[in-house]
Amino acid sequence: MDLLHPRAAGIDISKRDAKVAIRVQSEGGKVSTQVTTWGSMTGQVLELADFLRSQGVTTVVMEATSDYWKPFYYPMEATGLPVMLVNARQARNIPGRKSDVSDAAWLADLGAHGLLRASFVPAPDIRRLRDLTRARQMLVHDRTRVKQRLEKSLESSGTKLSVVVADLNGVSARRMLDALVAGERDPRSLAALAHPRMRATQDELAAALTGRFTEHDAFMVGQHLTHYDLLTGQIDALTARIEEEIAPFRLARELLTTIPGIAEPTADVIIAETGGDMSIFPTAAHLASWAGVSPGMHESAGKRKSSTTRPGNRYLKEALGNAASSNAKKGSNTYLARRQRRISARRGKMRALVATEHAILTAVWNMLSRGEAFTDLTPPPANTERQKKSHLRALEHLGYKVTLAPAA
Repeated sequence: MDLLHPRAAGIDISKRDAKVAIRVQSEGGKVSTQVTTWGSMTGQVLELADFLRSQGVTTVVMEATSDYWKPFYYPMEATGLPVMLVNARQARNIPGRKSDVSDAAWLADLGAHGLLRASFVPAPDIRRLRDLTRARQMLVHDRTRVKQRLEKSLESSGTKLSVVVADLNGVSARRMLDALVAGERDPRSLAALAHPRMRATQDELAAALTGRFTEHDAFMVGQHLTHYDLLTGQIDALTARIEEEIAPFRLARELLTTIPGIAEPTADVIIAETGGDMSIFPTAAHLASWAGVSPGMHESAGKRKSSTTRPGNRYLKEALGNAASSNAKKGSNTYLARRQRRISARRGKMRALVATEHAILTAVWNMLSRGEAFTDLTPPPANTERQKKSHLRALEHLGYKVTLAPAA
């Protein structure tokens, strides 16, 4: 193997400290490895950075271990050290030789020969935006769970409000729940709180609100409603903060929201997770593979055994899944929706969903690379030459290289 770095360092990180192996190979081919232990406090990390610089290392390799790599990576990056973060899956040690010291030496050995690929670490402004969007996603999940607990409490009391209303936290349903918590038990009085344009009739609402709602149920429902409001306030605060951080990427967000199924929150996640700069991904296929929406490859003895997608960025995959699910709704007649229905008929709904995620991400790469909005035109019944060219433009925005045959 070619030697790219005669002086390389490997760092095996834990919460409390880190094992640092410095691999030095002389011109005669002799290799020596020195392993030392350093603390994880900021001052100790800065001392380690000075030590590595004094040793003349030309590459520093560390595994992405939980969040413990951040106190080491960020200060070293700021001091100008050639630090490289790698995926632990790609840097596994030989079985039977697993220890912190051997892991550090193994990382140094791999880094010296250039056998590892650096993970994508975004710039500070993207890191701030990523923290905000991920926190918002988590709070949205928590709020959904609180909503499910609220419905369970109502079911246990025989209150079937969720049967006749679409949203338990809608305006009308919230008025009724607040009145129940306050002590109102008359079903007719509660039903009268509904908005006049509500689909459910007064009789249906009264029947749904007739149950065994006790003081205990009122206490539990009140706790769930208070928790729901608290989470909603936190989500709104994060959204306001995201609006400030997204300012340099507002044009990119406007472009992404032209893709069917992508709303502003989804566009925020895409920008935060990919960095909004497509130059770090050579092609759209590289971006799709990094995100985990490309078929995997497992071939042996000339037989392809599996094509399941590999693990990718779970936050990005969730956002793409929501966008693809939006395209699958009934009545949608966009290009992506029609394509998803065609694939679903042949390969099943899950494969169609992943294929739509791949198509959306391909469109994202092309749009942000070119700075153009998405064009999604429904092919009209008449197949004229002008309509063919219009549909061709929509396909080109997805990255497909299509040419029209000359007219006969």
